[in-house]
This record gives sequence, C-alpha cells and structure tokens, in this order.
Amino acid sequence: MTILWITLAFVFSVSLAARYFSVPAGIAPSTIIPNKYLAFIAALTLAAVSGLRVNIGDTFFYMHSYSIGDFSWESIADSNDIGFNILQMLLKQLSDEPQILILTTGVLTNLLIVMVLYKYTRLFELSVFLYITMGTFTVSMNGIRQFMAAAIIFAATKYVLEGKWKPYIAIVVFASLFHQSALIMIPIYFIVRREAWTKTTFILLSLAVLMVFGFNEFSELLFTAIKDTQYGHYEAFAEGGASYIRAIIGILPLLIAYFGRERLKQIFPNADVFVNMSLVGAVIMLISTQNWIFARMAIYFNLYHLILIAWLIKVFRKKDQKLIYLLLLIFYFLFYFYESVIALGLEYKSDYLIWPL
Repeated sequence: MTILWITLAFVFSVSLAARYFSVPAGIAPSTIIPNKYLAFIAALTLAAVSGLRVNIGDTFFYMHSYSIGDFSWESIADSNDIGFNILQMLLKQLSDEPQILILTTGVLTNLLIVMVLYKYTRLFELSVFLYITMGTFTVSMNGIRQFMAAAIIFAATKYVLEGKWKPYIAIVVFASLFHQSALIMIPIYFIVRREAWTKTTFILLSLAVLMVFGFNEFSELLFTAIKDTQYGHYEAFAEGGASYIRAIIGILPLLIAYFGRERLKQIFPNADVFVNMSLVGAVIMLISTQNWIFARMAIYFNLYHLILIAWLIKVFRKKDQKLIYLLLLIFYFLFYFYESVIALGLEYKSDYLIWPL
C-alpha cells in the first residue's frame, strides 16, 4: 500500500498545482483550464504505477495468458474480444515480457481518463483524488479489458454532449472489440441525453428497487438470456453482493445534485448527461448488492461521478465551499483507507517500484 499512498499524495499535490496555475477557459466546457504540463505529470504517474504492477485483481492471469499465448491471426479469428488479442499480438512482436501488456494498458487507460477529467471537471485535483479514493483506480487494475473499453468510451464524452451519435456509436463498437459488454453503452446514449430528474429518472430508480427485492426472479431471467454467450459462466458466480457502503456512496452525490439541480444547471450546462450517467451507475451498484458481478457493469458509469462530484461543491454557498471541499477529502480518504486496508488488505507489488528503496 505504501506506493499507493505515495501516489495519492503526489498526484493530488501535482493536480492541485495544475489548477493553481490554470488559465480562464473561455468557451471550453469547464470554466478554467489546469496547467497541461502538471496535469500530464499526474496522468503519467498514475499510468506508471498502474503499468508497472505485477499483482492486484486478475493482473497475474493476464500476464500468464500473455506469456503462454500464441496470438496468430487464426487463433484471434476464433476468439472473443479480438481487439484485445490483436493488441497482444502486436505487443508480442516487441517483447515476450508480459509487463509490456500491463504497461501499455495502464498507460492507455489512465491517459484517456485523465484527459477527460482535465477537459470537463471544475476542480481537477479533486476529480483525480476521487479517482483513487473511490477505488476506481484500483478497479482499473482488475478487469483490464473492460476498464480499457470503459476508458475508450469515456473519451467519447464529447460526442454525447454534442449529440453526435454516429461517431459515438462507432467508438463504442471499437471499444467492444476489447470487451463486448461495451455495447450496452449504445442504448445508454439515448437515455442519458434526456433532461435529468424527469419521469425517466424515477422509473430507473423504481426498477432498481424492484430488481433488488425481486432479485432471484430478475437474475434467473438475465442468466437465461446470456447462458450461450461468453458471459454465461457468471451464472455460477457466488461471491455475495457488493458493499452497501459503496452503493450509498454512489447515491449521496445524486441527492445533492437533485436538491441543487437548478444551481447546477446554471454553472454546468452539461450537468444532465453526467447526472444521468451517475444515476445509471448508482442503480447498477444498488442491484449489485445482491450479486457482486453486476458491479462490473458500473465500470462504464462511475467515471462520470468523478466529474459530477467536483462540480457539486459549487452548488453550495461560497462561504461553505471550502468546508465542503475539506469534508469530501476527509470522507473519501477514510473510505479509501477502510476499503483498501481494512476490507481488502490491498497490497501493491512491482518489480520496478519498490519502497523503501
């Protein structure tokens, strides 16, 4: 964990400096533009820490698969998620060392995510801080293919905001070559472009509650539908539900967004998309309290939380904003400590990043 604590302290400090040395944004989506060089250092740090690991989640299995894999065009043609296998085939031309796969995916995933945070968030350092303390950075190192697909789609946020469905769908289809579940984001596009807090919002919430209480029936229907796909094995997944604490953490910012919805629209005209994306993520997390595997789908939506929460501070009275900012830092730091140290006993291992030296 020492490396992860150092990473948190460093990237937060650098990101804070990036905002401190920011410039007015003019017509850009955010109201200020952080210093791009310092923001790049923060992104590169996250990419390096992610890319140089040798453990966390299923990292070992990806490295093992890369080491023993024979990535020929014939084997790729018969495989699922061919984009990821083509990437491995290309990397194999450079090196048989599996660290190159982890490094490449770590760099691509984190640079794409920080790029979007840089462009749309109001408080850059807070979004980067939340990226780590909400556990999203940790999750990005577990389920490499899916999170890479999520980062690619997250980079297409511009097209959702501008209502350009053709390039957005093209990017989603491309992302699905790395993980087929990305295709769910095609119908999601037409849902999240609606105004927030309408009937659709409350229908989603009601469906989530019904699915939780009628989970056995819901899961039976779902697993029957996917039993002949590459995800059919999830039916046998029996590791319990996701944390209720995590579900609550996903819902609380939405309550603030609801009560401050008028002010939020004034200061952040694009808020509806981020609210709706976050809402879908919260709904999925609520359902996942019954079976953890559903939390994997929340990967595509939780990234929008990072931007929404940073804007919510500006909903409060100016004299209260510093206090809210401080409370957020403390709250999410404690959550990160609880989840990483107490609940998961998370350890970070690397052949390159070692502390103490």
